Amino acid sequence: QRTKTNLYATMPANGDLKAPPVRHPKQHGQKGVYYAGGWVDIEDCQGTFHPDPEKCSGCPNNSPSNPCPRSKTRHDASKDGKGKEYDVVVVGAGCIGGAIARELSKYKLSVLVLEAADDVSQGATKGNSGIVHSGYDDKPGSLHAKFCWPGNQMFEQLDKELRFGYQKNGSLVLAVNKDEIKILEDLKKRGETNGVKHLRIIDQKELLELEPAVNPNAVAALHSPSAGNVIPYEFAIALCENAADNGVEIRTRRQVTDITKTPPNEDGETLFEIKARHWEPKSYIDSQKAKGGPLKPIVMACLLASSTVFSGMGVYMALDENLADGVRKQALIAALMILGTSFFTFLSYLISRPKVVTINEPAEQVAKRASLPVGSGGSKVEVEDMFYGGSGWENAVNGETVEVETVTAGFVVNAAGGASDKIARMIGDNSFTILPRLGDYLLLNRNQGHLTTHTLFPCPDPVLGKGVLVQATLWGNLILGPTARDTYKPEARDMSDASVQEYILSKCKALVPWFDPKEAIHAFCGARAKSSRGDWIIEQSEADPSFIHAAGIDSPGLAGSPAIALEIVRLLKNAGLDFVKEPSFNPHRAPIITPKNGMRGLKMGALGKNDSHGAADASDEKRMESNVVCKCEKVTEAEVVRAIRRSLPIDSTQAIRKRTRAGMGHCQGDAENYNCECRVKALIARENNTPVEEVGGRPWPATSTLTQRWIDDDEKKQLRQRMKK
Repeated sequence: QRTKTNLYATMPANGDLKAPPVRHPKQHGQKGVYYAGGWVDIEDCQGTFHPDPEKCSGCPNNSPSNPCPRSKTRHDASKDGKGKEYDVVVVGAGCIGGAIARELSKYKLSVLVLEAADDVSQGATKGNSGIVHSGYDDKPGSLHAKFCWPGNQMFEQLDKELRFGYQKNGSLVLAVNKDEIKILEDLKKRGETNGVKHLRIIDQKELLELEPAVNPNAVAALHSPSAGNVIPYEFAIALCENAADNGVEIRTRRQVTDITKTPPNEDGETLFEIKARHWEPKSYIDSQKAKGGPLKPIVMACLLASSTVFSGMGVYMALDENLADGVRKQALIAALMILGTSFFTFLSYLISRPKVVTINEPAEQVAKRASLPVGSGGSKVEVEDMFYGGSGWENAVNGETVEVETVTAGFVVNAAGGASDKIARMIGDNSFTILPRLGDYLLLNRNQGHLTTHTLFPCPDPVLGKGVLVQATLWGNLILGPTARDTYKPEARDMSDASVQEYILSKCKALVPWFDPKEAIHAFCGARAKSSRGDWIIEQSEADPSFIHAAGIDSPGLAGSPAIALEIVRLLKNAGLDFVKEPSFNPHRAPIITPKNGMRGLKMGALGKNDSHGAADASDEKRMESNVVCKCEKVTEAEVVRAIRRSLPIDSTQAIRKRTRAGMGHCQGDAENYNCECRVKALIARENNTPVEEVGGRPWPATSTLTQRWIDDDEKKQLRQRMKK
């Protein structure tokens, strides 16, 4: 921790105000974990956070050694065995689509998930607060209210099974005057109407005992101990991994472009015919062209062999004294030209062909071939692109179409988030429109996370909702935000980055005046899928009852997601889908991370010093467990390899970043610090047996309001000035 002088450099001007104490709250993965809502010390993790390796999906004993194919899971879940016919197609793999896919995997069904982005959880799931709301703010009688509290109550058991990390930290809505206390009373009544338990209004004394760093002008707060928090993308990844382990097929980089109905078959049955455009990054396509496909080496070898034969014939003719001197000379020249041309053609092919990384190739050599991380320049992700995955969408990585795939299914579930209205219109359903609302955030270093243990809210705005919050994440960072910028309002949509930061900092300062904005390490934005109906859309489509909507799911959609999944199953039953329990369904998933006890058992060093060779023997596994590939977050080689060998395809450092936090620390993957991004690229290339040039990096600037990935002192000063406005 830093000294109090630095920690409280932004303290309010009131000289009588006493700085709050520096607390040391627990951080997920450090000497223990958050599991099923509570804290488990590292010595008690075996049998709880670390399950029996024989009884879980994703455990080493149950993980296949071969990597996933590019942009899809290993297995084909189709009924015809050709990747064409399915019972259900789910469009979208965020927390809603993932929860639905996992629920469907409990039954004997053929299920395919199509995700437009390069990984699961790349849409609104990636760009939100990760709060498991309790539901006191939702309008009674709305679908928000119907599913939020039941979903909240399912998270403890979900985390016992999936081990994504869940902390029941509670929330506090602050009131700074008597009028706002009345709002707290109304919220409490609303919550009780919605079935929310354990709500109570606490006075200033108890509030300051719970949270000594809150605004000292706060006079009361609504306390909801049932609220919790997760890392939203880790939650969605866990859902999708377990769904895939239980037979669901997932394809990424597949944008659904058309949905029609087939003519009736002999039984009078009609199916949905879904077309999905498969895209890949240009860097991958160029690498594949350079390799020339599996036949090119054979063709080149045949060319060299045939040219050698013809050259030999030419030399034979040149040595034949029965031929005229002119003919012999021409034969020799032709032989040399053929041999030289073919030799240099083959040599050029060998030089230009991307080098496939093998198990025993030294890591430092592979990492040196990897492109360095980017942290300046570039163009921000457009709002429209955020509907399909933002930085994981094709426009962020110069994607190109590879092919258009066609599949059929008896039922379709529309969980496409910001694009769900477009998917609906493909079947003639024009009953709603998505009106995206942008939410911007600033993420501060771990040394700021001690300022709150609860999630802190202001009294809600009647139009903009819950308001800008302050929250310590599961991993100990302090998160500030979000804004609520409706994209149909130009003045909100087109706010400058500086204005966005000023708004966030000023609002958060009213909740916790002690944080230091100079500790900002990251900024991001998510697009919430608000709908023109003003409520979630969870229903059978009027255009076709076999087409099920899970659309327009904004906050508190993450909290409601497991309950929404149960409702989708009910609607599919109502639509005529037969459900038979799958007796082999395994609800348990092993975690990817390993909790650390400081630096005990870990080794840091230059590339190649501690790296394993990627083999499966015990000595190599021991090296993986000790070898640190991300210094800031203490991520080991074993954790990275564990993630790659799971059931979802991984071909970018962004995918590993979301699963292990490699590159998420205060240095943000700075190549001059520990160069973790290139280290991770080398591991992905080795595990996937591909050229390192095919491994994607972290795009910049994506949705960040910061001017550069590694902010300098001038920008830090600007942030502090913006907090004062």
